[in-house]
Parts: sequence; structure tokens; C-alpha cells
Amino acid sequence: MRRVQIFSGSSHPGLSDAICERLGTSTGKCGLKKFANGETSVEVGCSVRDQDVFIVQSGSQNVNDSVIELLILISACKGGSANKVTAVMPYFPYSKQSKKKSHRGAITARMVANLLHVAGVDHVITVDLHASQMQGFFTKPVDNLYAEPLIARWIRHNISNWRECVVVSKNPGGTKRVTQLADALKLNFALITTDRRRNLNEGWMSSRFQSHRHSPAESDDGRTDTDSGRDGHLDGAAPTSNGVNGHSGVNGIVNGVNGLGIHSDHMASPPFRPTNGGSMTNSMILPPHPQDDFDDEYTDDQAQSVTYGRLVQGHIVDDDYPSPAMSQAAHADDPMMSSIHSLASLHADNALGGTIDAHNTDDEDEADIVQGAERMITLVGEVKGKTVLILDDMIDRSSSWIAAAEHCKKRGGAKEVVCLATHGVFGGDCLKEMVACECIDQVVVTNSFPIDASKMPGGRTDGFGPSGAGTRGKLTVIDLSIILSEAIRRNHNGESVSALFQHFQD
Repeated sequence: MRRVQIFSGSSHPGLSDAICERLGTSTGKCGLKKFANGETSVEVGCSVRDQDVFIVQSGSQNVNDSVIELLILISACKGGSANKVTAVMPYFPYSKQSKKKSHRGAITARMVANLLHVAGVDHVITVDLHASQMQGFFTKPVDNLYAEPLIARWIRHNISNWRECVVVSKNPGGTKRVTQLADALKLNFALITTDRRRNLNEGWMSSRFQSHRHSPAESDDGRTDTDSGRDGHLDGAAPTSNGVNGHSGVNGIVNGVNGLGIHSDHMASPPFRPTNGGSMTNSMILPPHPQDDFDDEYTDDQAQSVTYGRLVQGHIVDDDYPSPAMSQAAHADDPMMSSIHSLASLHADNALGGTIDAHNTDDEDEADIVQGAERMITLVGEVKGKTVLILDDMIDRSSSWIAAAEHCKKRGGAKEVVCLATHGVFGGDCLKEMVACECIDQVVVTNSFPIDASKMPGGRTDGFGPSGAGTRGKLTVIDLSIILSEAIRRNHNGESVSALFQHFQD
């Protein structure tokens, strides 16, 4: 290509070389170094006047250095009279901080977008933003490419029975991404959801109230309403305050007149008058719940596609496994303490009120497992005897991936589990933990994010090319340069990039 300069940052030079090789060119001369005090220095070693400049800089383990280096490169090229400066960012740094996660938090992804604009960027090319609405942070055009066509082609070429696979979302936030791949390959999909906030103390009143929707009301002495009806109230006497029409209601819930907590003098309950032979059963049962009619529509066949499991310390356990929270349940029977614990505004994380999930959303990996915490994990869909493809946009921590894989295999009866993602961030020992997990058969990512050699299986890079693509053990890295190079060519020639969103023809 003529009048084009492609510069490579220090984050992923192998990917930049692969892009230039496909375009039949080489990276432009650029000096990147650091001063003794840690400051970044950039020097462009060739003319960029009236040329289209593309700067390839992805996120890396040194994310702050990568961002500053990119900003300085953009500013240097604009100062050198470049015609157009395009930032090619396969993985957009700080993309997980695209919204407030606490009441005094910052939307860091928007700040990075503002910094790029101030530096003088004219165009941004990226792959699979964590949230597609992040494109609204920019005042310049953004091409948010998808790695889905590459992942779909890998599935067709490397999984023998791919037509019988099931695509699974490990959290509700990734459902749209999963359904798109399932529709493209004409596969079934399933959903995994995890109850993250419920513990033994919270939700006590709610759980006990729901448990009595289809069971007789229970009095304080442990007897049901039918037992109470046999002794003491057949003579038409008014029931005590433990009845449904009293102040306490069932399990201490104030029902007032109609079970809604309304109680006043002019709406006082009339004296109890037994009918139909003095039976109290109809009088003591709670009012019908709107969900009852919906529950009756379910059949055994529909219930078989929902699989439940217990998640303790990030792993699936048997039903008879002792709960780690039992020792902390001494005050769980106290209604007053349960009521206090159910108020989210009294917790330290929600001291200012607001929504409970302001800092814990469905489209993110769970926070570190709390010592002694137990959660419920639910799989909606049929995976028995099938190959499961767990899909998300990035792999940062291993906890949710391992939990989903164990649930699909141990409880759902899946034959094989393959973890698929665009960005292999692999924070900490994430990759080693996933490779060591016996329930995960393969881990597939792209080379949008450079993987350090120390995190590779066995600490070796055998099987991986200069661009970082290749296969070793359970880990497979797909080359993303084919999409990025074509996007650069089409942007330079003023062609449409719509073809890059379509799936490859075998």
C-alpha cells in the first residue's frame, strides 16, 4: 500500500509484524525507550507527512505504559503532519471499567477515550469491546470488529461433532454473544446463572414465606393450620394473633386484613366464622400467588433441562457436603436479626443506598470467593452427552470458568468442555488453574492480548509462532492478524468493512 505507515508499540510487536506481512509491508521506524526516571520517550524515525498512519498497540501486562506510549505516538504523528492517525487496539485497555461499579467510582474507559481524542486520534479499530455501547464514549469513528467468524471457523475445523455442540453462557450478561454464535452455527445454547448475594442469613423471611405458598400455614408451636383447626377453634371463637388475619400472620409477617401488611381500625378483621363443618383449612391458607398458575404449566420434561448445583469455594460439591455457613447461623432464627441483615443499605458496600449490584454485575467474573461462602449455580439447557462451548469476551480470572465447566460435566453430564474467548488476559495464575482443571478439555483464545511465556503450559512457548498464535497442550491461540490487516487495508482505501462481520465460507 502506498502512503501508509504502520507503527508498532511495545505491547505486541509479534502481532504487528504478522499484520504487516499480510499487507506486504514492514513496520515503520520508531524508537521507544524509557528514561532513567521511568518516563516514556518516543521518536518517529520516518516521514509521516500527508500519510495514513496506523499504530498497533494492544493492552498488555504493563497496561499503563502501553496507554501512555500510544498517546505519545499519536501526538508525535499528528505533530509530524500525518493525514490521518488510526489507533489499532485489538484489546481496549480498561474496557471492564465502562461503568460505575461503586458510588464514588470512575468510568475509566470513557477517560481513556477522552485521552485518545485529546492526543489527536482520528479513528479507532478494536475487537470485541467488553460493552458495545462504549463506542459512544468516542467523538471519532470506531470499528468494533468481531472475532466470532474466526472462532466459528475454528469450531467447524477442529471439533468433529460440532453440529451437536451446545454453546453456553457462564453468566446472563453474555447471553447475546452466545446466541449470536449459536445462530451462526445453528446450534442449541444454554445459560448458567449464579446466585451471588444470597447466604444463610440474608433473605430469611423471603425464603420462609415462599416455602409456605404450597404448604399449610405453620403456627409458632410447630403445628400446621389443620392441626390447629382440630383443637380449640371449632366453636367459632376468634383466632389468636398467630392466625393469618392477626397482627403476626404466618412466620411473624404482618398480614393485616389482606396479607399486604395493611392494618387499621376501620379495616379490622371480622370475627372468625368457620364454615363447611368448622374446617379452618380454607381460612388459614395464604392467598393465591400470581406465580402459582405459571408454575402449574411446567412439566417433568421441562424441569429436566434445569440443573442445580452447590458452589462452595468456587467448586461444585455434592448435595450432602456440609455447608460452611452452618456455624454462622446461630442467630438465623431470630426474625429481628434476619430483618436487619436483609437491609442492603446497612452493609458497608452500600452505605449510601442505591442498587445492590452497583459494584457486582452479571457480565463480569465474580469477586474473590468469600471464605465460607456458598452459592447456588443453575444451568438452563440440556448438555448431557454433548460437547459444551463456554463462550465469553475475555478470560481474566478462572473462578467462573472452572465453576461453569465443573457444573456442566459433574451435574449436567457433558462429554467435553471447551472454553472460548476473544481476549486471553489470564491474570495471575488463571491459565495454570484452567489447564490443571480436569473438567476443562481445551482453552481457545485469540492473540489480541500478549500472553507471557511464564504463563504458558510448562513455562515454554513451543508450538507458538512469533505472533503468539499456535497450540500447546490445552491452550490454542487463534491468529487475529487476518481480520486486522484487512480492516487496515479497507480503511486506507475507503472501502466498507461490513464484510469483516460475516462468517468465512469453508
